[in-house]
Amino acid sequence: MVYLDENATATPLPAAAAAAAEWLRRAANASSPHAAGRAARGAVERARRQVAGSLGVEARHVTFCASATEALHAAVLGALRPGEHVVASALEHAALWGALEQARRLLGVEVTRVAVSARGEVDPEAFARALRPNTRLCALMAAQSELGVVYPTRAVAERVAPVPLLCDASQAWGKVPLRLPSTGARLAVVSGHKAGAPLGAAALWCAPDAPPLAPLLLGGAQERGRRAGTELTPPIVGLGVAAEALGERLAAMGAVRALRDALEARLASRGALLAVGAGVDLDAGGAPRVPGEGWAWGAHARLPNTLMLRSLAVEGDLLLQALDLAGFCVSSGSACASGALEPSAALLALGCAPPEARRGLRVSLGPTTPAEGVWRFADALEGLLSAGV
Repeated sequence: MVYLDENATATPLPAAAAAAAEWLRRAANASSPHAAGRAARGAVERARRQVAGSLGVEARHVTFCASATEALHAAVLGALRPGEHVVASALEHAALWGALEQARRLLGVEVTRVAVSARGEVDPEAFARALRPNTRLCALMAAQSELGVVYPTRAVAERVAPVPLLCDASQAWGKVPLRLPSTGARLAVVSGHKAGAPLGAAALWCAPDAPPLAPLLLGGAQERGRRAGTELTPPIVGLGVAAEALGERLAAMGAVRALRDALEARLASRGALLAVGAGVDLDAGGAPRVPGEGWAWGAHARLPNTLMLRSLAVEGDLLLQALDLAGFCVSSGSACASGALEPSAALLALGCAPPEARRGLRVSLGPTTPAEGVWRFADALEGLLSAGV
């Protein structure tokens, strides 16, 4: 089996998995006052510092959640009041749209979608034009999970201020340098399993000047009263280990980008596939590069590991099934929408007709993806296209 779906869930970092497994064997509640509880509390707080350090923020502003979906619901429902208004890009993840739908049902919140270009780009001025007197939140993800497009969050945040920007940074974390203050966001979410941590832990960051959030979950004083429920020590510890190793992960992205670009060049020469999405990040000499620490979140770029393809003749689900039978794990879009046999929401947002939006195929690589497996995938895909699946 060749795993090429790193954007759905990244291959776990062995050290992070081992650290989580160690705490699965221990009986300890981080809220208990005895020695075992204090040890768990120490492990949780160390992980909080590790995550905060990787994001360039203070640990006291980080709240652990069980998933990015929960964190996004906490941010949206915690920030809004009845009758208020939200502006969000049309390419946000289904988890964000789910949270906004809950806000609409429970609070009567109105939402304006900001359209994107045919390449998935957003116009910061469109966010500013969508503002109303009662707008209380704007949302723009750091990077799109299907297309790999990196968004100009800082430019948007500057144009909508003082309305706070909520940034789903789940796909950007671990793939490009991410310092949350540099994004301009005042609320942000990262997900552990997208960056090599075990499933089961995510983090919500609230800037010091962000509006206070009403807790989504009530019933206990955990997480400084911001999220009730016993802390999930094993995945939180794994999240911390993955966060501490993020520098090595980012350093490996140069090789990942080179492999992705070589695959794209080969498949593009076939003519039966079209790469979709904006943002080829180039240096001054026109060569692809991995953004450095000084990189500004103000222009469209592309994640170094992601390639979204659209077949010109074959539906993505058919290709997906045939590739699965051949031993290759890829997706036709966001993992949260897989199996729905519906057109890709991202491709629809780009203006594709439903038949075209069913022909998407996402390939996402990671630091441990073997080049040999990528070339076997290319051989298999080309063979399937030649045979018409």
